[in-house]
Amino acid sequence: MSYAILDVNDKPSSGQLITLSFQHMFAMFGSTILVPQLVGLSPAIALLTSGIATIIFLLVTKFQVPAYLGSSFAFIAPILVAVNGLNEAGEAINPGNAMIGAVFVGLVYGIVSLVIWKSGYKWIMKLLPAIVVGPVIMVIGLGLSGVAVDMAMNITNADSGLKEYSFLHFSAALVTLFTAIVCTVFFKNIISTMPILIGLVVGYIYSIIIGIVDFAPIKEAKLFASPDFLLP
Repeated sequence: MSYAILDVNDKPSSGQLITLSFQHMFAMFGSTILVPQLVGLSPAIALLTSGIATIIFLLVTKFQVPAYLGSSFAFIAPILVAVNGLNEAGEAINPGNAMIGAVFVGLVYGIVSLVIWKSGYKWIMKLLPAIVVGPVIMVIGLGLSGVAVDMAMNITNADSGLKEYSFLHFSAALVTLFTAIVCTVFFKNIISTMPILIGLVVGYIYSIIIGIVDFAPIKEAKLFASPDFLLP
């Protein structure tokens, strides 16, 4: 059983600040690039725009709210519907068309934020209480659980292009998950607050040992490159 080691108004030490920041970065990195990968958009653009949005958010809140703005899983289904559909000519819809919807969603968010800024937040807590928001988040997570299982257990055959079950890859997922659970349940203090970071490190080392990590794309990648910008 883990216990909180920092109160709301407590400030982490330099070591805690660095390690917890790394954990938050890795945790958000995975989810931020997963959404564009699932809907066929550019992960580089998602990282760039989320970084810009986070900087704006921190400036607006005067660095009082330590949060990172990443990709929203709530929009996976509508974006998939948009990009997988056909236009009147029977042609595949350009992903840029789906981004028009994202732009308008952003505008709505901005308007609602200004309203909350002027009127307070209590009305939205009554409109969307925890008993409503909680199940919605659970449904989104359960809806994506199949994707997580598929990515953990199956790999794409290079010759046939079909997915095949791989216990080797599945074992890496199990080792990562088991490490995170052990850190959360059996450790206290700073280790119990870093289960994701420690799980990722242990899982990555294990993956290197069993030979499922391909370093070729890293060696071939450019040190600096422009993202694949997509105009709505």
